[in-house]
Amino acid sequence: MPLPDRPARLALATCAARAWIDPDDAHLAATLAQLGLPPTVCVWNDAQVDWSAFDLVLVRTIWDYHRHHAAFGQWLDRLDRLGVATLNDSRLLRWNSDKRYLFELARLDVAIIPSRLAHASELAPVLASMPGATVVVKPTISGGAWQTLRGEVGDSAFAGAVAQLPAAMEYLVQPYLPGIASAGEWSLLYFGGEYSHAVIKRPAAGDYRVQDEHGGRSEAATPDAATRAAAEHALAAVAAAGHDVPAYARVDGVVSDGRFLLMELELIEPSLFLAAQPHAAERFARLLANHPALRRAALFSPGD
Repeated sequence: MPLPDRPARLALATCAARAWIDPDDAHLAATLAQLGLPPTVCVWNDAQVDWSAFDLVLVRTIWDYHRHHAAFGQWLDRLDRLGVATLNDSRLLRWNSDKRYLFELARLDVAIIPSRLAHASELAPVLASMPGATVVVKPTISGGAWQTLRGEVGDSAFAGAVAQLPAAMEYLVQPYLPGIASAGEWSLLYFGGEYSHAVIKRPAAGDYRVQDEHGGRSEAATPDAATRAAAEHALAAVAAAGHDVPAYARVDGVVSDGRFLLMELELIEPSLFLAAQPHAAERFARLLANHPALRRAALFSPGD
């Protein structure tokens, strides 16, 4: 077979506010370069990027896609028309970009945090049916706790904050689980469907958000067999819903009354907690190097 006339080209998609390789992905990028695949950092919604120049787009820190969701879908449509593959694949990215996928997983026997779906105009009556409950209200299209509220139903300040939420959006209404503060939130990482590593994330004192930007912290941890089994059941449900096995996946959840409840399945732009896991970064890089879109174009032989 004749060799292609150029090496494989890999884009690493990020956002304008973080137009560089995130430190958490630094060893991944360095390993890819060693394999002959130095990633080119590209802002996903930069109109000047020629996406046709790439064989594969690795979606990483596009941490503003939820604020530009229609444009995000149009970007994926464009890549599809150009025949440029994405990781994860574009169909899976579209599905995962709206948290309504949780209800589909629940129908496939995945234990999720009990959730109710409500348009902004329906939030008041939905909350009124839960008097005295402490709840979390979050948009179905969101990230980084954007437009997310926690409060007690009946509290006037909370009601006022809910009334100020964007009126055109849909929301999940969920009970607040105190275990997030006391025991933490699990994140289990999978590459190519295989378990890699896990962390526990904890919010700052008095908060409920585990993201770094809100003062949260994380630490490496080893999940028990039941937690791993529940996470892997959630991933199996993705396949049962008609999707390919994700190249990378972060399964986020909390153990409540001895049962792992799925909070979110992160398949678009999650932190993969690779900085402290160099071997995981290397395994992921080798998996990437063996992607069919890159192998077709590659002038190198990826390592074992």
